[in-house]
Amino acid sequence: MATTASDSEKAHGTTGPIGAPGSAAIVDATRRWLERAVIGLNLCPFAKAVHHRRQIRYVVSSATDREALSAELAAELLHLQATPAATVETTLLIHPLVLTDFFDYNAFLASADRIVERLGLRGDMQVASFHPQYEFADCPADAVDNNTNRSPYPMLHLLREAGIAKAVAAFPEAEDIYLRNIETMRALGPAGWLALDVGADSRVAPADIA
Repeated sequence: MATTASDSEKAHGTTGPIGAPGSAAIVDATRRWLERAVIGLNLCPFAKAVHHRRQIRYVVSSATDREALSAELAAELLHLQATPAATVETTLLIHPLVLTDFFDYNAFLASADRIVERLGLRGDMQVASFHPQYEFADCPADAVDNNTNRSPYPMLHLLREAGIAKAVAAFPEAEDIYLRNIETMRALGPAGWLALDVGADSRVAPADIA
């Protein structure tokens, strides 16, 4: 079972149906990361608009295995497809209890792609990746470059292809974002990244999320 909240339910808030304290804290940490790092450092120029229009859906999963997470991913993809973009443009499926090891998480991404294909959503939806231990293939684990994709908790970012195309059209130099982000992280340095305070404050037990 997952707890959910959409920014559209409360301005800059994520109360919604969230009841467990652990889930609320996870969403708060995720929003802090989004505001301070993703938007604050302009790592994704597309994020600011959907955040301020309160079109982001936050889902905290209580899944503890790949099978349960796969089922929730499928359900959230279908939910996003069925929901008008004006209400929910994108979804963050946060799963703090499963795939906490990055290499297990990275292996799961192929399964995520197969789920998109199985649902007939190829060309309509895609899944992007963020993880506390994110590591690019050509980078050592301690490289600051990895921070561009490091989030407080493991998560799957569900995106509409139409939204991506619209955003890219508005930013003709979108292909340069990755390189610019690397430059930003190198200029910021490890101390600057830590000063942002965008890591998870603590890990929560399964009972706090269920």
